[in-house]
Amino acid sequence: MAIGPEHASVSVPAERRRGSVCFARRGPTKSIQSIISRARTGGFFLKTGCVSACTKDPICFAPERRGFQFRSDGTQPSGSGAAFFREVFRVGRLSEPQSFVISVPVTPDASALLRWYDHHRRVLPWRSLPGHRPDPYAVWLSEIMLQQTTVKAVIAYYERFLTHYPTVQDLAAAPLEDVLHLWAGLGYYARARNLHACAKRVSERGGFPDTVEELLTLPGIGAYTARAIAAIAFGRPVVPVDGNVERVTARLNAIEDPLPASRPLLARQAALLNDDPVAQSRPSDFAQALFDLGATICTPRSPACLTCPWQTSCIAHARGIAAQLPAKQPKQARPTRYGAHFLMHDNDGQILLRTRPPTGLLGSMDELPGTDWRSTPWTDEEALTHAPCLTHWVRRGEIRHVFTHFTLYLTVYEACLPQSHNAGIDSSFGTFRSAKRAALPGVMKKCLALTKQTPETR
Repeated sequence: MAIGPEHASVSVPAERRRGSVCFARRGPTKSIQSIISRARTGGFFLKTGCVSACTKDPICFAPERRGFQFRSDGTQPSGSGAAFFREVFRVGRLSEPQSFVISVPVTPDASALLRWYDHHRRVLPWRSLPGHRPDPYAVWLSEIMLQQTTVKAVIAYYERFLTHYPTVQDLAAAPLEDVLHLWAGLGYYARARNLHACAKRVSERGGFPDTVEELLTLPGIGAYTARAIAAIAFGRPVVPVDGNVERVTARLNAIEDPLPASRPLLARQAALLNDDPVAQSRPSDFAQALFDLGATICTPRSPACLTCPWQTSCIAHARGIAAQLPAKQPKQARPTRYGAHFLMHDNDGQILLRTRPPTGLLGSMDELPGTDWRSTPWTDEEALTHAPCLTHWVRRGEIRHVFTHFTLYLTVYEACLPQSHNAGIDSSFGTFRSAKRAALPGVMKKCLALTKQTPETR
């Protein structure tokens, strides 16, 4: 076997080809990739850690050579490289001697990463100080907010939430409307509803569960978030795989399969990083060190490979392709939708607002009354048939807002409540309220900004 990014094929003597594998005499010492030369073996399967071979002889590498042992009786593999063969693959029947490449998952030195982390860890408001026990509430709150949202955007919201709701019991006791109002602008509003529901569950049970399996039963907590909370808050030896960890793993192993198809493989490879006993001895720090490595060194563009603690273990760096990984499939063009919304003032300076349905996009958030959002633009004549009342509406302009799955263009009209309608507007259009107290999503704040009626100015 030849090991390393640069290696030669193995020459196997004819009398030893059947049912055996030989070690190459040259190559770097790091276990990265292997080329094995075999003659006809019949069906040869490596499946879920077991080997079946059409030969009576065991297939093995000598233990003293840091190899692995397999037997044709279907027993589990043993040896220092056995974890690699948990990956499932098949080599078909070979009629001629042939070489094939096996990519061995890289398991870099956890102690090197933790030494780097001890000196370069990011200071974040939800992180406990070295030597202090993490607060599960702080960890959970930050992880929910960080779902599909940057650290920079989250910090101010996190601090605001802790000021209003210093404990999970305080959050559970708060009205949902207040929670949504505080969340407004952070996006992905189902998170706020699930946050409130989860706080109630945790408060009722007397605290957060401390295992991945139990955490998964709580509202708003998926596989990544459960592992992150379990590792960081409770010291469970698991690897939470976010975008940072995916990127680090893809580059360490030079996995060129594009996202999102490669995610299951990246998750399995990332889990192997935890095989190092040093990582298991500091699971909270190890998980956060992986996050910080991806966020500050192994960045999406222009990774700082020369300062990376895992530089010497990284195949992508050795091959000069780190900046190209992980590969991503070309994004499909976002569809475009169009709508119109109406800003109406009453004599007290309040505006007409309605609340969206509790489920679906922007669920339970407040909005200006308006049309549906459709694939074709609305003419003024069409749009005004959906206005709250007949009056003189002024067309203020158009805003553009990008959601995850589509781009939205909204035309905004403005008017004052006519004296003839002092008795009120049909309740289906909403009620007059202060914009300051409303739970307005970002797209509605853009509409108000067109008329200089932002919550801050009312």
